[in-house]
Amino acid sequence: MERHQTLDVLLDRLALGREGELIFHAKEPNDGRIHAFGGLIAAQALYSACHTIDDGLDAHSFHSYFLRPGKLDVPVRYEVTRTRDGKSFATRLVEAYQADQRIFTMTASFHRPEPGLEHQMEMPAAPDPLTLPDFDQRIARYVGRVPDAVIANFKKVERPFDHREPMPFDFLEPHPQRGQRLLWFRGNGSLEANANLHRCVLTYATDLGLLDNCIIWHGKTFFDPNLHCASIDHAVWFHRPVRADEWLLYVTESPSSASARGMNFGRIFQRDGTLVATTAQESLMRVGKR
Repeated sequence: MERHQTLDVLLDRLALGREGELIFHAKEPNDGRIHAFGGLIAAQALYSACHTIDDGLDAHSFHSYFLRPGKLDVPVRYEVTRTRDGKSFATRLVEAYQADQRIFTMTASFHRPEPGLEHQMEMPAAPDPLTLPDFDQRIARYVGRVPDAVIANFKKVERPFDHREPMPFDFLEPHPQRGQRLLWFRGNGSLEANANLHRCVLTYATDLGLLDNCIIWHGKTFFDPNLHCASIDHAVWFHRPVRADEWLLYVTESPSSASARGMNFGRIFQRDGTLVATTAQESLMRVGKR
C-alpha cells in the first residue's frame, strides 16, 4: 500500500510546527483534491487546541465555521486562545489563517472524564465491512466510462481511511437516494493509545460523506456543473473513547434543505454497536453555474 493511502500521511499533516505556546503551523493543504479538505483543517485545528490542554482532559465537542475556501498552495497558521480553564472543563478558540486571511474558526471544549448516567441510540443493521468492495474495486466500476486521467487523479488523492459502502451511489448515473445512508471506515494503519489523537484523526473522517446526503437526496453529485456545494459549518460531539484505526459505522441523514443550504447529521458507531460520536454540518448547495 502506498504511503498516501495510509494513516502515516495524515499523521505527517498533524505534525504541526509550533511558535511559542499558542501558534501552530501546517504545510500547504494540497492532498490531491481540487480544494482544501475541510476535514483536514478541522483536524489540525483541534490538534492545535489539544497541545494547549492539561493532561487528563479529553476533547468532547467542537463547533466550527468555514469562512473562506482554503487555498491548496498556502501554508496554514493556527492561532489558539485560552478561553477558559476550569477543574472539569476547558475551552479553546482556534482561528486558522492563510497569510493574513482568516479561513476557519473553531471553539473546542475539553472535559475530564467522570461517571454518570448513560444511554444511547441503537446502531442500525449493516453488512460486515469486509464483505463490501474496497476503493480499488469501487474505482474499477468507472474504468472505460471516464478518461483514464480522471481515474489516475482520483488515485493520487490522499486516502488515510479505508471506506466500504453498503449503499453504493453511481456518480455517472445518479438517482435520488433518501433516508439514512451507511458508510464503514477505519484508518489504514495503527495509532498510539492517545485519546485526543484518535479524536483528531476521527475528525478528519467525519467530513467524508456527510455533505453527500443533502445532494444525493435530489439525485445530484459534486460533478454537476449547475450545482455549487461547500461546507458552511461543522460540529462534532465525542461521547465515548474511540479508536480511529478500527472499523466504525457512519450513519448519516439529511432532514432538510432550504434557502440553498442543506442540513446533515451523522452518528458514528463502533462495530459492537457503541455510539462514540455525533456530527452535524450545514452546507451550501446553490443551483446555477459555478
